Amino acid sequence: MKRSSTLAFALVGTLALAAGGLAQSGARPPRTTFGPFVVANDDHGSCGNVWAVDSEKRTFRIKRNADGSFRLWRFDRGIFITRAGRSPGACQSRRPHGRTLATSKKGKFHGYLVGTVRGGTFNPDAVCPSDCGFTDVFIATFFGPDAHFSCEGNSRDCAWSLEYTSGAPKLRFRLWSDKGSGAGTFLKERFYGDIASR
Repeated sequence: MKRSSTLAFALVGTLALAAGGLAQSGARPPRTTFGPFVVANDDHGSCGNVWAVDSEKRTFRIKRNADGSFRLWRFDRGIFITRAGRSPGACQSRRPHGRTLATSKKGKFHGYLVGTVRGGTFNPDAVCPSDCGFTDVFIATFFGPDAHFSCEGNSRDCAWSLEYTSGAPKLRFRLWSDKGSGAGTFLKERFYGDIASR
């Protein structure tokens, strides 16, 4: 996944906390949802270039596993505005795809990232800083500095799927997907389609 964050603001979101349910003996732990947070990202394509700027609403969902670790889902939904240059699919091996992209084309995207948090101590009452929409900040805030997320580092325990569409005029390709699994040396990323002018 080739997305790097540049700016984030926390919205007044909903915290669906059910800490009491976690303490009940034998009870199935409920999922806990945080957000939405507003996040702005540079979006990188298959060539490694920044092809768009994203503005999105991001939500995190946490579920305690039987071994004491936590499953973490991140859900993203928003809009993108393109930058001139190589299209996001320009360097992928699978065809069809385009080569270049004009500036200021708008579109929408949605998707998810999922992995496991180990270590640290989950604090559902932690106070979110303004940049809590960033995954690393969110994890450090709610699990502490000793927590490790499987999507950072070398791991097979990570998966994501992002889909981009655009109805902007003068585009040859209007659908691009970025899917994959693993992280670090286990990374397997698959691209399909493109958002491209030609």
